[in-house]
Amino acid sequence: MMFPEKANFMDYFRKKPDPKELVRKWQADIRSQQRALERQIRDLERDRKNAEKQVREAAKRGDMKSAKMLAKEIVHTKKTISRMYVNKAHFISMNSQLTEQLGLAKVAGTLSKSTEVMKIVNDLMRTPQLMQTMQQMSREMMKAGVIDEMMEDMMDSAMDEPELEEETEEEVDKVLMEIAGESLEQLANSAAPRQKIQPAAAVEAEADEDEALQARLDAVRS
Repeated sequence: MMFPEKANFMDYFRKKPDPKELVRKWQADIRSQQRALERQIRDLERDRKNAEKQVREAAKRGDMKSAKMLAKEIVHTKKTISRMYVNKAHFISMNSQLTEQLGLAKVAGTLSKSTEVMKIVNDLMRTPQLMQTMQQMSREMMKAGVIDEMMEDMMDSAMDEPELEEETEEEVDKVLMEIAGESLEQLANSAAPRQKIQPAAAVEAEADEDEALQARLDAVRS
């Protein structure tokens, strides 16, 4: 068993983390996260283009249920991509802030507190995919004195926050119009001739459906 005096004596000689090494490690982690985001963005863009193709095909064959489901998926994908670009911008900003820290550390020998880095860490912590990485980085930055101690309830609230808001009907209809507007126009215009050979009840039901579709198209265009 080591006596307290001896433990303190050993701590005195134990090498402290080099500020320059810490900054370089963080910057390497940031570059790794940026590359991961770029890969995810490319994959999502490919999925979005494929979904747009499927929307056009569904609209041409009059399958509005499938077209609308796909349009909702596209809206969600666009929001996810937008959020990823914001996170990428945050990482670029953090990297710049750390470069400044590196310059100061060469003069002062220690890292200084940065409110800007603290804000960026808080924002990135709200993204579930980055939660583990940012928690580890924030602990290291707290020990180095770059950011203030983050409370546990702050981390818990970040985990509970929904990643994206629910897609609205208006957003979905707008995407439908942008991708397959011509097919939807043709579908609405061709509905009238088909009514002549249908039973009265079916004609009335389809007329209501067509009126609703046309009204929605008009609302999107206005």
